[in-house]
Amino acid sequence: MNFDPSRRPYPSIRYPVYANRGMVAASSPQASAAGLHALRAGGSAVDAAVAAAATLTVTEPTANGLGGDAFALVWIEKEGRLYGLNASGRAPASSSIEAVLSRNPPGGRIPALGWLPVLVPGIPKAWSALVRRFGRLSLKEVLEPAVEYAEGGYPAGPVLAEAWKRAFDRYNRECRGPEFAEWFRVFAPDGRPPTPGRIVRLPDHARTLGSLGESDCESFYRGELADRMARDSEEFGGFLRKRDLENYELEWVEPVSILYRGYEICEIPPNGQGIVALMALNILRNFPASPEPAPEDYHRSWEAMKIAFADGTAHVTDPRYMTVGVRDLLSPEYGARRAAEIGDTAELRRPSTPGRSGTVYLCAVDGQGNMVSYIQSNYMGFGSGIVVRGTGIALQNRGYDFSLDPGHVNRLEPGKRTYHTIIPGFILSEGRAVGPFGVMGGYMQPQGHVQVIRNLVDYGLDPQQALDAPRWQWAEGLRFLVEKDFPESAIRDLSRRGHEVFLSRDTASFGRGQIILRLPGGTLVGGTEGRTDSNIACW
Repeated sequence: MNFDPSRRPYPSIRYPVYANRGMVAASSPQASAAGLHALRAGGSAVDAAVAAAATLTVTEPTANGLGGDAFALVWIEKEGRLYGLNASGRAPASSSIEAVLSRNPPGGRIPALGWLPVLVPGIPKAWSALVRRFGRLSLKEVLEPAVEYAEGGYPAGPVLAEAWKRAFDRYNRECRGPEFAEWFRVFAPDGRPPTPGRIVRLPDHARTLGSLGESDCESFYRGELADRMARDSEEFGGFLRKRDLENYELEWVEPVSILYRGYEICEIPPNGQGIVALMALNILRNFPASPEPAPEDYHRSWEAMKIAFADGTAHVTDPRYMTVGVRDLLSPEYGARRAAEIGDTAELRRPSTPGRSGTVYLCAVDGQGNMVSYIQSNYMGFGSGIVVRGTGIALQNRGYDFSLDPGHVNRLEPGKRTYHTIIPGFILSEGRAVGPFGVMGGYMQPQGHVQVIRNLVDYGLDPQQALDAPRWQWAEGLRFLVEKDFPESAIRDLSRRGHEVFLSRDTASFGRGQIILRLPGGTLVGGTEGRTDSNIACW
């Protein structure tokens, strides 16, 4: 048979998946299977999440890697408590605005590619900390499926192959220096990206994952892998040094939340942009609920999203440097004040100050009711385009989001964390877990969170329909992108209100999500993203 798996002449219908002993939802079927393997081996939801996350660095390297960052929300049923984990990277000690500007960066900002935007990676430290605190298996056992996929190979899916080709074409154009040669050796060994169905093997990843399992990730921050990263950075003009890796610590944080129509919507606090989703919902809860999305609903959501981004980009950074408090930004009074600014027409939004007072997402639930909402990323696909020689470690480029303006709240400083796009979400009701959810995709993420919550809470959609519903995305100014199935009547109404609405056929920019909810009787129900090669594995 001769078919093209990327050709989609007919809409595909997915139904929600039900289970009772455990469920893992991830953006690759191999990753979901790895999580289920951990559950069936006696592991917890945390073991399953880390097994899936590690596998995703192998089976979806186009969106994350061993040199990326991570955040997690972990519900422990017997404690009735939600934990937050921030494993985002810090700027190297030798980096500074002056040091970057001395390199004459193009456009006067930190470049997206190369060693300059590389921060200290947090993913391996996150895996180790999560399994040590909440796991039932050893990290070596948890990482075994990822090692097997890296060594034995897996077939590329159609969406993965498309993303790989986009990255390959871009790097062919823009990555000419010797520091990028390792990316091509590891990810395009035959001089081309993989096509759908082609077997991908990543032997360097296998060796590194094996080392992480044996050393509880110490080799990454203090051992041979740290030496290799520091050596490459110094040779190619980067700021990262071994002392930055040795001194790196993640943080256990208290989640932030708001009450939205009877449900507590939880996010990781800044430096993550989850607060942007909460700020938008804090505005929208001032308007009456509607049983289905009407043009007026879209208009209010769009205006609320623009306001939330305006405030978020003006105030959010490493919390040690923030001059406006999280509680102030999420106060009901501030949400009501910003809601009152929304009229009948589209407006350009400016930041205000309250009174003082790309990425992979996955989720997992085990039979004891423990739940994990987890996200990790390299940013912009493969990240910096830098792969540490002989290791398979593709490094993130999160430093790109730092400002080189000394007066900006998110300015680059040594040891600082930047405004971060990746955000896991979680829903509680009356202090009990409803379930994890998330939508990845750069600055689409808080927009995706708002849409998923409205779909679930306001419009009564099941998890699968909540993900399948056509999405919208604010681009800039008055410009919004909508997917091809977005209601035409709503497009006409929104255009009359002054929104600049454009139809986009590129589903990749609208994010990819996963949801698992627990029903009142204890049954689990999940939805998985139809815009990618995703899958739910359950028990």
